[in-house]
Formats: sequence, C-alpha cells, structure tokens
Amino acid sequence: MTLTKRDLVIRISSDTHVPQQQVLDVVQKTLDYIAEPLANGDTVELRNFAVFEVKVRKARIGRNPNAPATDVPIPERSVVKFKPGKEMRTEVLKISPEMVLAKKKEKHEAPP
Repeated sequence: MTLTKRDLVIRISSDTHVPQQQVLDVVQKTLDYIAEPLANGDTVELRNFAVFEVKVRKARIGRNPNAPATDVPIPERSVVKFKPGKEMRTEVLKISPEMVLAKKKEKHEAPP
C-alpha cells in the first residue's frame, strides 16, 4: 500500500479529532517549510527521521534506449538526497527483502 498525503491527513485527523481541513493545512505547511530551504540549496535535518540535502549530479553521457548507438549528453543538475535517520533505518532493516519484492509484484499485478 502506498501512503498518500490524503491517507496521512485522515489518520492524523482520526487520531487527534482535529478536522481534516486543519490537518491538511498543517501537513501542507510542513511540506512547504521542508521544500523551501531545499529550493535554496540548504539542508533539512529532522532528527530520528531523515536528512534531506541538495547535491549536484555530475554531467555524464547517457544512451538513448531507442537508438543505443546514439550518445546523449546529460547536463549536471541539482537533486535532493534523502538519508534516513537511525531509527527509520533500523525499522526498515527488519523487513525481509522477500516481503518487499512480493509487495512490489502484488502492486504491479493488481488491476487498475
């Protein structure tokens, strides 16, 4: 299952008994305040959760899958790097790779 912003709002609203619109406003504002410093090239550190930082990916030569003989220059660009915090990393390590692969397979086989 994919957790969406809507799912998050519904869960927080039901746990806290705060109206969904107010929760949505807070969640959206939180995401905006995370995105803003990243757009300025700064780092965002949320202890025990993750660190988001802007890195520069070097320019490189790629291949066009429709014409493999053709080189395609890929320019350097800025990307957001996500580094999970210790607690998240520990929780994710508890999941077996087989379970993750089964969920991915299940997702792709499910009818739309």
